[in-house]
Amino acid sequence: MLPAAPAHSARQPSTDAAATPVRLEVVRAYLLGLQTRIVQAASQLDGQPFAVDAWQKEPGEPLQGDGITQILEGGRVFERAGCGFSHVRGPKLPPSATQHRPELNGAPFEAMGVSLVFHPRNPYVPTVHMNVRMLAATPAGEGAQPVCWFGGGMDLTPYYGFEADAAHFHRSCKVALGPFGDDKYPRFKQWCDEYFYLKHRQEPRGIGGIFFDDFNELGPDQSFAMLQSVADAFLGAYMPIAGARCDTPYGERERAFQLVRRGRYVEFNLVWDRGTHFGLQSGGRTESILMSMPPLASWSYQPAVEPGSAEERLYRDFLVRRDWV
Repeated sequence: MLPAAPAHSARQPSTDAAATPVRLEVVRAYLLGLQTRIVQAASQLDGQPFAVDAWQKEPGEPLQGDGITQILEGGRVFERAGCGFSHVRGPKLPPSATQHRPELNGAPFEAMGVSLVFHPRNPYVPTVHMNVRMLAATPAGEGAQPVCWFGGGMDLTPYYGFEADAAHFHRSCKVALGPFGDDKYPRFKQWCDEYFYLKHRQEPRGIGGIFFDDFNELGPDQSFAMLQSVADAFLGAYMPIAGARCDTPYGERERAFQLVRRGRYVEFNLVWDRGTHFGLQSGGRTESILMSMPPLASWSYQPAVEPGSAEERLYRDFLVRRDWV
């Protein structure tokens, strides 16, 4: 049995409309601390340390800035686990960031965030993705004030479905968002279901979670507080699942199915994911952007699953939009 989703100490929304906007250095410090906490927890579960790759953009490159990519490969629990922090500045927002904000087309910007994807070795452990980010831009025009917004969320991609895992993950997301309005979890769950969807296959990527983007409706401080609440909930949402499933026996059949499903993950990231497009369009660091890819994946022509099998159950009962809470 998985533990119940922990009661979350999320920051309570303020009613002060004149709250001071969050400072970039405060966001940066929080994100760096978040990366450290997540990497330490994953390393403790796996028993292997993450490699640390601190980088800085060279003068003359399209973007300026720095970051830290931390990655574990070939571990006992995680075949590949990447967790990256980046903080970049550029002269012009790329198209992927302005499709909903045309007034910011071509505006200078600053963006920072933490993004992770953990690809487990055992097919009974789901892949997980989490991303939190802030983007600030200054519209054209004399005296224009900078605007900032937040985005992120987390989602779970199982290879073999367990009702308890799905309920625990979604319950953790709901608890994290609760203090910021009863509407947030259903809104962001629906957004996640619609976003992490392979349109060319008419198939969800996994069981979803929560996703939000271009978010500043609570004001800068409280929107940032909501982002922190979501990010702080990640370890409690995922690590109990990984710890409970990582020693489950499996064979060649489960491994082969895992690799086929990983192929779907690759398709989504390369074809549909806005974060991947933003990084590549803006001249980001390719190695860090593509660390979300699994180390191994496979494709076969019209793969079939056996009727009544656990593989069929994944498609029938889990790769569908459901109320998990």
